[in-house]
Amino acid sequence: MEFDKYINTKYKFPQEFSETYSLNDPFPHIVFEDFINKDLINNVHKEFPDLLKLRNKLNFTTLNEIKLTSIGMEDLSPSAFELISFLNSDIFLIYLQKLTGIKEKLFSDPYLLGGGYHEIKKGGFLDVHADFNKYKDVNLDRRINLLLYLNHDWNIEWNGNLGLYNKDDLKNPKKIIKPDFNRCVIFTTNSNTYHGHPEKLKCPDGTSRKSIALYYYSYGRPASEMGKIHGTRFRNDSNFFKDLIKDLLPPIISRNVKKLLKKD
Repeated sequence: MEFDKYINTKYKFPQEFSETYSLNDPFPHIVFEDFINKDLINNVHKEFPDLLKLRNKLNFTTLNEIKLTSIGMEDLSPSAFELISFLNSDIFLIYLQKLTGIKEKLFSDPYLLGGGYHEIKKGGFLDVHADFNKYKDVNLDRRINLLLYLNHDWNIEWNGNLGLYNKDDLKNPKKIIKPDFNRCVIFTTNSNTYHGHPEKLKCPDGTSRKSIALYYYSYGRPASEMGKIHGTRFRNDSNFFKDLIKDLLPPIISRNVKKLLKKD
């Protein structure tokens, strides 16, 4: 399999970008422009469906998010199926291993739990959050997110920029990334890697924020990242503050604080 059939050749050697990845704030990440082979990504964009019309989809409408995602690989277009199959392959997993410096062996998810096509229409948003940290069905630890954007001529006034946040300041993003066409964002994920685009989209009717999301896992993770198993933690969830207390304070103090919260 030829690597440059899928990935821009200027990114062929991940070791060249590993130091940048590890040193980026507010947590390890990298942004690749024109990441996917031009012909392939153009076909993926051309074939991208209206997710409202998919048979297998999730339609989230909550206080924390309004978005659409596909389920599994059955409804992917031929080009998206080919691309995602490559990005889930051992070839790309080894690439990610070298880019991120993660020591534990990485695994992809052929079921695309939470991944695949993502679409957010006018009025939609995704509030600031840290992703679920455990794939419970197979006891895998979530380690990396890959977001690939499919938006031509995205206007910054429409909102929708991805924000990366320091865990100590969830109101002001440390980094802002515009969701431009063929821009790929890869970042480490753990209980403190907060991200999102919390402002409602103001794009015109008939326009939407399109992307492909893929997640990667390992058996086990560094001891410094071990903690309570949790689902997606939005900054406005009631459990968020309890979890934050547990993460940041010594056990004897956090227990007493939680007792006080229960009394209230």
